[in-house]
Amino acid sequence: MFSEKANRIFQSVIETYHEKDDVDQEFKNPFDKKQTLIEHLLYRKCWIDTVQWHYEDLIRDPEISPEDALKLKRKIDASNQDRTDTVEFIDSYFLDLFNTIEPKPNAKINTESPAWGIDRLSILALKIYHMNEEANRSNASEKHQMACKAKLDVLLEQQRDLSLAIDQLLEDIKVGDKYMKVYKQMKMYNDDEMNPVLRSKQ
Repeated sequence: MFSEKANRIFQSVIETYHEKDDVDQEFKNPFDKKQTLIEHLLYRKCWIDTVQWHYEDLIRDPEISPEDALKLKRKIDASNQDRTDTVEFIDSYFLDLFNTIEPKPNAKINTESPAWGIDRLSILALKIYHMNEEANRSNASEKHQMACKAKLDVLLEQQRDLSLAIDQLLEDIKVGDKYMKVYKQMKMYNDDEMNPVLRSKQ
């Protein structure tokens, strides 16, 4: 199933990142873009999410200087744009994959595209990794560990449910029971013409 492949890749990304656990480490994608496009995109997507997860940790440091916080905020903004672009590339892959499928007359549209479901699956993989760390942190109280283990169980259930939902959606599109319709995010705050602050600087 597609979700099994995605979850394996996400786990690999997160483990590889934590070998150095450094937001500035070099990114190396082991999947060739031309020969294994979807694997390449899934790996990149989860790497973006993993780095941003740690950006979000760093910016919450109460002792961070205003200068460093501003630099980090810029990195988070750029990461968010990169994340959105990568999600849209993943949806483009599926649009191309299913472009010969003729939806049935009673075919329905889904509330989200496959790629945005995959986006949530990538974030879930990160939550599971870090909740597992907390559930097994040796210097944490037993109460903290038990609370985190209970949360981990819920996250794992969410992962199973979301994985199934994504696989079912892809199968429904494949057989024509549902159809894809993708809208670009059209973020306005990064646009020189639409953001009034940026426009005023021109």
